[in-house]
Amino acid sequence: MKNMKKKILLILFVLPLLSFTVHKFYVSVTNINYSEDSKAFQMTTRIFIDDLEALLEERYGIDAGLATSEELEIANDYIEKYLKAKLVVQLNNEESTYKFLGKKYDNDVAICYLEIENVALDTLRSIEIENEILTDLYEEQKNLVHIKYKDKKKSFILVRSDTKGMLNL
Repeated sequence: MKNMKKKILLILFVLPLLSFTVHKFYVSVTNINYSEDSKAFQMTTRIFIDDLEALLEERYGIDAGLATSEELEIANDYIEKYLKAKLVVQLNNEESTYKFLGKKYDNDVAICYLEIENVALDTLRSIEIENEILTDLYEEQKNLVHIKYKDKKKSFILVRSDTKGMLNL
């Protein structure tokens, strides 16, 4: 009978602990830096691989197999398509076209490389970014954006209800 009471107490003590789950972070980080050498804005966007996988499945119906030996050849095409729809950069209130240069993996993160070429410095007055990456999939998504242009720096935390940030020069 004593063992039975111990087991019941143990279950009553442990059960509440098991009901709590780890809350997942939904975040991406985008860095935008001006390169004097190439006269271009070089950008990196870091997204958790599992979130990117879930997005590609939900939005395009593909199991991309990111960061595996079975990764689909078309994965980059879909990632580029998604980024161009959800990550918009405006220079002087005009949308800028950027190139998707590719991606690499670092542990559980996909790092996407993007570039805006031939930036006319003499007329640059503002940089605006709209970042809606994963906000269509996760309500809790936060997109951190860091912009560095010469001696000017600005950082933003963008969320579903506030997806834009601007650096005036």
